[in-house]
Amino acid sequence: MIRIHRISTPREPRHRKLLDLVLAAMFMAVGLVLPFFTGQIPQIGSMLLPMHLPVLLCGLICGWRYGALVGFALPLVRSLWLGMPPFFTAIAMAFELAAYGGIVGALYARSRWKCLVSLYRCLLAAMVGGRLVWGAARLFLTGVTGDAFTWQLFLSGALFTAVPGILLQLAVIPAIMVALDRTGLVTFSRRCSHAPGMAAAHTDIKGD
Repeated sequence: MIRIHRISTPREPRHRKLLDLVLAAMFMAVGLVLPFFTGQIPQIGSMLLPMHLPVLLCGLICGWRYGALVGFALPLVRSLWLGMPPFFTAIAMAFELAAYGGIVGALYARSRWKCLVSLYRCLLAAMVGGRLVWGAARLFLTGVTGDAFTWQLFLSGALFTAVPGILLQLAVIPAIMVALDRTGLVTFSRRCSHAPGMAAAHTDIKGD
């Protein structure tokens, strides 16, 4: 088997950091604009969770630090700049989206196989972790204001009304990752290979 070794240069890390910064800014912009389009869809527009998509993609592509940073800043900036979501809601969403971007980025970076199965595992873990963080933040904020946050409200906000958005994320994000793999921006495969020789070749080709 022929192994291809990529020779790294001192400029590569700097180039990658700059690329991640530009992409993170792009995902931030997409998160600010996308709710305008999904809001035009009757009945389920607000249930598509438009800000979640760019945050999850940012964590996967740019890493957990940028994912967490964009996730935390996005709802706060949008609330202060455009008035939506309401600032009280945006605070809880900031912690929720930061957890999404951070968790999915950290888990995916540590995944042995950059494939569809690993991606779904990371996405599902991030969705569970983010919703738990959101619930904890809402519980704290409602305790401060004296309002009640019941188990029914948690299930409604975290699960029942979020089903269309969850399905959208599970369908769209893998498709985007497959498309980006063809451009060389990310390394992604629809199938996981467990052959030791192929794993070694993959590692050598990637060069990281």
